Amino acid sequence: MSPAPRPPRASRSGRSENWRIALDALRANKLRSVLTVLGNVVAVMSVIAVVAIIDGLNTYVSEKILEEGLRVIYIDKYGLIMTEDEFHDAEKRRDLTVLDAEALRSQMRTARDVVAQVDTRDQRARHGRDELRNVTVLGTTEGYEAVGKYEIEEGRHLEPDDVIHRRPVCVIGSELAQQLFPNVDPVGQMVRVSGWQLRVVGTLVARGNVLGQSQDNIVLTPIGTFQKIYGPRRSLTILVRADSERDFERAQDEARVLLRARRHVPIGAPDDFGIETSETYKKLYQNITGNIFAGTIALVAISLLVGGIVIMNIMLVAVTERTREIGIRKSLGARRADILGQFLSEAVVLSAFGGVLGVGAGITIAILLRVFTPLPASIQPWSVFVSLLVASSVGLFFGVYPATRAAALDPIEALRQE
Repeated sequence: MSPAPRPPRASRSGRSENWRIALDALRANKLRSVLTVLGNVVAVMSVIAVVAIIDGLNTYVSEKILEEGLRVIYIDKYGLIMTEDEFHDAEKRRDLTVLDAEALRSQMRTARDVVAQVDTRDQRARHGRDELRNVTVLGTTEGYEAVGKYEIEEGRHLEPDDVIHRRPVCVIGSELAQQLFPNVDPVGQMVRVSGWQLRVVGTLVARGNVLGQSQDNIVLTPIGTFQKIYGPRRSLTILVRADSERDFERAQDEARVLLRARRHVPIGAPDDFGIETSETYKKLYQNITGNIFAGTIALVAISLLVGGIVIMNIMLVAVTERTREIGIRKSLGARRADILGQFLSEAVVLSAFGGVLGVGAGITIAILLRVFTPLPASIQPWSVFVSLLVASSVGLFFGVYPATRAAALDPIEALRQE
C-alpha cells in the first residue's frame, strides 16, 4: 500500500494572498492600526533619533573640541572634577604661576611650546558709545597661537616683547571687531576693557560657536597686563604642546615629574595639580554617550514590550471578530498552516507599519536638529535596517499565540459563530 501523499506546501500565490489580506486589514482599520503600533513607533523613533544625535555629537566633538587639543596637555589647579568633595580638596591646592610655566619651558625636552593662560568671562568691552557684553578676556604668554586655533586676519599676534613689558595691547575676536569697529580698521584703535584702555594690534579669523557659546567674543592680552587689570591672585592653566605624537605620553610624564619636584610634592602623595588631555575628555564624553545609549535601549525594550502586548491583544480581538471567516476558509480547504500564515502576516505587517512610522519620525527629528542646531545629526542606514527588523520581529513573536489560536479553531464551531 503506497503512503498517503503529503499535503502541498503553501504556494507563492498563497503567501502573497496572506500579505494582501494583511494589508487590506490594515487599510480597513487605519485608526486602530495607528493606535496599536504606538509602542513600536516610540521604540524605532528613539533608536533612529538617538543614533543620529550620538553620531552628530561624535562629529561635533571631534571637529570642534577634541581636534583642537591634539598633542596639547592641559595642567591646572583642579583637574577633572567629578564630585563636590574633589572640588573642595582641589581648592586647597597651591595656585599654578608663571614661574611654574617658565620652569617647564626651560627644562622640558619633549615640549615644543609651553604657554601660561588665565581668563575671566562675562566682561564688557567698549569703544566710544558701542559696548559689547559677555566678553571673555584671556591673559596669555607668547606661543598661544600654537596651542589653539588662533589665526590672525588683520594685524599681528601678541609678541614676546608685549608679554615681557606687559604692554597694554590686545588681539580681539571677529565679533568684537565687527560690533565695536563696524566702519573702521580695528588695528591701532583703542578698546576699553574693565576700565583699562588697550590698543588693538590684531584681529582673529572667525572661529564660530562651540556648544552654543561664541569663540569670537574674546580679547587676548599679555598675561602681565591681565594681572594688572584683574589682580595676580588667580591660578593659571599651563598648556604644553608635545614635539610629536610619539612624545605625547612622555611629555605628560615629564611635566608631572618636573612639577612635583618644583612644588615639593612628597613621594607617594597625589599630585597637587591636574593634568588632562583631549583623550581625558574623550573618555568622559564616551561614558556620557554610552549611558545615554544604554538608557535609550531600556526605553526601546519597554516600548517594544508594551507594543508587542498591544499587538497580541489586537490580534486576539481580530481572531474573535473573524471567527466565521476562519470557519469558511477551513471548510473550503484551508489548512492550519494557511490560517497560521495569514494571521502571522497580519501581525508582522502591523508591526512593520509601526516601524515605518517610527523611522519617519526619527528622520524628521534628526533633520530638525540639523537645521535648527549646530549639531550635524545624520541618519545611519544600519539603524534604520535594525529598527525595522526588530519591529517586524516583535510582530512575529507576539503574533504567534493569536495565529495559533486562530489555526486551532474547529471549522464547524467557527461557522456557528455569528
